[in-house]
Amino acid sequence: MLTEATDKTGGQTNRPTSVHGFTDDALGSHDGTALAAMVRAGDVTSSELVAAAIARALAVEPSLCAIAERRFDDSSGLRLRSNDAIASSGAAFAGVPTFIKDMTDVAGMVSGYGSAAFARAKPARRTDPLAQQLFDMGLVCIGKSTMPELGLMPTTEYPDRPPTRNPWNTSHTAGGSSGGSAALVAAGVVPIAHASDGGGSTRIPAACCGLVGLKATRGRLIPTKHTKTQIVGLTVEGVVTRSVRDTAAFYAEADKRFRNKRLPPIGQVARPLSRPLRVGVINTSPGSAKIDAETQRVLDETAGLLETLDHRVTPASAPVTDQFREDFITYWSFLGFALVRLGSRVIAPSFRRSGLTDFTEGLAAHFGKRWRHAPAAVRRLRQSAKTYATLFETHDVILSPTLAHVTPEIGYLAMDLPFDVVFPRACDWTSFTPYANANGAPSISLPLGHNSDANLPIGMMFGANHGQETLLLELALQLEEASPWKSLEMPPAVSRPHA
Repeated sequence: MLTEATDKTGGQTNRPTSVHGFTDDALGSHDGTALAAMVRAGDVTSSELVAAAIARALAVEPSLCAIAERRFDDSSGLRLRSNDAIASSGAAFAGVPTFIKDMTDVAGMVSGYGSAAFARAKPARRTDPLAQQLFDMGLVCIGKSTMPELGLMPTTEYPDRPPTRNPWNTSHTAGGSSGGSAALVAAGVVPIAHASDGGGSTRIPAACCGLVGLKATRGRLIPTKHTKTQIVGLTVEGVVTRSVRDTAAFYAEADKRFRNKRLPPIGQVARPLSRPLRVGVINTSPGSAKIDAETQRVLDETAGLLETLDHRVTPASAPVTDQFREDFITYWSFLGFALVRLGSRVIAPSFRRSGLTDFTEGLAAHFGKRWRHAPAAVRRLRQSAKTYATLFETHDVILSPTLAHVTPEIGYLAMDLPFDVVFPRACDWTSFTPYANANGAPSISLPLGHNSDANLPIGMMFGANHGQETLLLELALQLEEASPWKSLEMPPAVSRPHA
């Protein structure tokens, strides 16, 4: 459904266009937890949910461009039958449709990594362990979601094809690198979708699209080919959702299926936090990127909301210097260098360097200028876990913006801009998110604010000490209950199914 403001005479205004697929069908406006309960109760079937999701996808995809590969035909029938069986066994997301990010293998589907460098890729023979866990939870894969080339940018834009657009305002980016998943969830196509986070790639699109995005503690989830061989261990798999309880349900189920004994269990988080916390507010990022006025307003409002909930809110400073920014940039550029030089070995034999964008080549060249600094940068990034832990001698959680300014328009971070123009822009906009990737601690983005002029969500980010996902989820439930966030949804004139 396209929605554009009109003036009192019926003429079009200059207000932004939003796109969503919410309608009076089997999916309604329910989250995944509610839909699975309906499947288990026999009120709806998995096949009906999948059919509704496919219809919504077809309706919004021409505007959003968020699907990398479709699995809409009868080839998915076997999986549907298996998920109908899972429904009767009580799976957490029994029969609920979903999308998998285009860098994660699903047997029979192509992993394109958002790049023409993999144009010759063949369908995967095996399903990635994390994707398999999602299917074991009852989720049904109906496609792959878009991502930028190799997940190296915080926007899902391309030099050779249409960008993935934000369903709240199609003139703006959906973020990245899990941009396609976020756009599809926000637009109501599916209630939950796979994401991953190596520098903010779950939290950034969650903030752009008004979703819940949790980056878990390093080592929390089952190892995958993308997380087994990391030098620093930045990347963590996960999901984006519209409700806190869906995110909580995913982590509770994941914890049952793979337990890291070095971390406390998450358990089933079902109740909001009921005790006061010491909250430290950080409004200055490594590198001192400037927060815009709208983001600062939402940060102040969030701090005020926390105080009304009896939390003790005080200013805080992250225990990092500007050196952290330089170290992260060095490692970021090293990843580009490694993928350019070794793509066929570390990703897939189908890799062809000639298909890479100028941005990725520029990132690799950037590393060529600073490779001598790499060993020291890696050492300091690994040590950041210890310095981060000192924050929790005086605080229980920390609060900051997820992003330094409101979601930019399509083109601001375009992959065909000169590298020296787009790279500093990306670094400044995302300056708050990488710290949690380096130190390995949990971090969650919540849609606690909104920019009315551009009709865009504004995310706020909470961090806790290592292994404290339960605390973040309880706080998120409390905030969701106290100040329900806006959601793209069915217009009031359309009747809603009963929960």
